[in-house]
Amino acid sequence: MWGKILGALFGLALLRLPGLFIGLILGHWFDVKMGANLARFRGLFNESEEQQGLFMYTTFATMGHIAKATGVVTPAHIRQARHFMQQLGLNEAQQQEAQAAFRDGKASNFPLVAQLQAFHQHFGRQKDVTHYFVEIQLGIANVDGEMSHEQYQLLQQVALQLSVSRLQLEQMLAAYRAQQRFNRHDSKRPSANAMQDAYKVLGVSDNCTEKELKRAYRKLMAQHHPDKLMAKGVPAAMLDVAKRRTQEIQAAYELLKNRH
Repeated sequence: MWGKILGALFGLALLRLPGLFIGLILGHWFDVKMGANLARFRGLFNESEEQQGLFMYTTFATMGHIAKATGVVTPAHIRQARHFMQQLGLNEAQQQEAQAAFRDGKASNFPLVAQLQAFHQHFGRQKDVTHYFVEIQLGIANVDGEMSHEQYQLLQQVALQLSVSRLQLEQMLAAYRAQQRFNRHDSKRPSANAMQDAYKVLGVSDNCTEKELKRAYRKLMAQHHPDKLMAKGVPAAMLDVAKRRTQEIQAAYELLKNRH
């Protein structure tokens, strides 16, 4: 019903009474289309609740929209999307549906705001889930360590619709980039740069106390704990990615804890 409500409000604001009816028609089309997409995802991922399909569809459609932000989807973005699908362990049918959602998102008229508002309606009170969703989008927006101005603007729009502040977005982006660098360091012979990146992964300064370090570590582990995310509605297919994230956080903490 969110498509009809939003369409009616936008139409009324732009064209008054005629716009109201036009908005209702367009909103109904959006509701029907989204409902069909969510139904496909529920069946393919063996999830019984609508929010599971909503999470999966919104994830890949938003990825597609961000990838197309500059007008052209690069091979690097396609590789990143495929890599993410492989990380999820999707079977062939599931990958086809994920690719279909990605293509939907690439359309210039894709209703990103309405889709995100529908997502926020279901998950908005679950801050860990909305932050996790934004973190997923960082991977497609920051392919090969590069992000265009248009992609950054879209990322800000995603964060805004999900009540993630600009400061929180900047912190997540800094942590994501540090994590990518940290993963490339030699874990057996950690350098000073590896330690600096480890601090950024945990979101603390290099002169933090042992207590502050431990508090940051525990907070991040709690936010990304697979069981906790699953209980809040994140699809089971996404949990392996969350598990890898906790392993990365653990590795950064293990490097630093003996230095305090």
